[in-house]
Amino acid sequence: MSPFSWRVWPALVLLLLPGAVASEEVPSLLDGWREVWFLRFLVNLLGYSTIIIPGFLLVRYFKRANYLETGSGVFYPIIKTCVFGTEAGLLDDASVTSRSEGDSVSSLRQTFRLIFCAAGLQASYLTWGVLQERVMTRSYGASSTDEPGERFKDSQFLVFMNRILALTVSGLWCVLFKQPRHGAPMYKYSFASLSNIMSSWCQYEALKYISFPTQVLAKASKVIPVMLMGKIISRKRYEYWEYLTAALISLGVSMFLLSSTAGRHPSTVTTFSGVLILGGYIVFDSFTSNWQDNLFKYKMSSVQMMFGVNLFSCLFTVGSLLEQGAFFDSLAFMARHSEFAFHAVLLSVCSACGQLFIFFTINRFGAAIFTIIMTLRQAIAILLSCFLYGHAVAIVGGFGIAIVFLALFLRVYARNRMKSGRRATPLPPAQNA
Repeated sequence: MSPFSWRVWPALVLLLLPGAVASEEVPSLLDGWREVWFLRFLVNLLGYSTIIIPGFLLVRYFKRANYLETGSGVFYPIIKTCVFGTEAGLLDDASVTSRSEGDSVSSLRQTFRLIFCAAGLQASYLTWGVLQERVMTRSYGASSTDEPGERFKDSQFLVFMNRILALTVSGLWCVLFKQPRHGAPMYKYSFASLSNIMSSWCQYEALKYISFPTQVLAKASKVIPVMLMGKIISRKRYEYWEYLTAALISLGVSMFLLSSTAGRHPSTVTTFSGVLILGGYIVFDSFTSNWQDNLFKYKMSSVQMMFGVNLFSCLFTVGSLLEQGAFFDSLAFMARHSEFAFHAVLLSVCSACGQLFIFFTINRFGAAIFTIIMTLRQAIAILLSCFLYGHAVAIVGGFGIAIVFLALFLRVYARNRMKSGRRATPLPPAQNA
């Protein structure tokens, strides 16, 4: 790809921000725009828009032309699937069926299944977390301590690697195992896909500015903005224990962040850029989960959802990477550093396998057991990161981490007690006339 092609989008971004930089600084920024995370963010969005806008116009055209009734020809089935979907009923509650089947299975077999799920989730996501920090914060190719080596900087390529393997795995799963008849219009996956790409990009990018333990705690405290948005927008009412655990999480995160100073260890310094990127992660991730919940009203399985979202994710990311010229640059980096190539592939394998373990665990044992396993995973991930990469955690920060995870376990316990209480409440006796 010519040097001109990858300079087009950064130049357009700078033109859209006329007061942001002086005119004499533009040439230097065009050469070093990849070092500015906000410019990379905008350039990525512009790349996605070259696919989203034409797609939006096509969907709008086919709907206005009433193509579902008037269309015909070779491409009619494809257009119908992508724009209108098929007339399929709502998906039955597969999880209830699976769990009722599980009741007839021996308790010993269920125990082995639970151990298998827990081990699979822990192995997949602990390895994923360690590799994520290794790839984003360490150099490759340094033959001695005097040589700085070369760092990989393109978070979007890592997102593409994760999504292409997840697409392959979910596609094979759909082919090999029977799935319900798909009913959702394919274009609706693009909304969750775009937000999922951006949340993953923010997750990788944040590690350039904040420590991994800080990122994990920020993700654990996602419940706070979710509750605030629910209170303001949806006028939701929460139980007293939800307010209590949210306050405990806020206290624990504050203790950890305030105890992390530059004097103790530079890797624990939380920068303003890191806070902004983490805020973006929380917003995008919250939208993804809510949109996916909305899509499940169509008849589909979790693996079909995984396939649809990853299909558009691959389309968006590969298009943006090619437009920026970053795709072949990243491949060249993989060719120069075989260790990075191994880490990137293993990172993708862990991500794809982790998603399958998530679906299997929730299907067999429910969301509560899954939440407990993943909360334990977050705590172990922080300890593992501190041990492997030397993050210094003060005593006050350690207490803060303990408070956060105590609050998370309290939320799981209280929610289960409430559900059990509702199921155990007997119906009032019928009144005689």
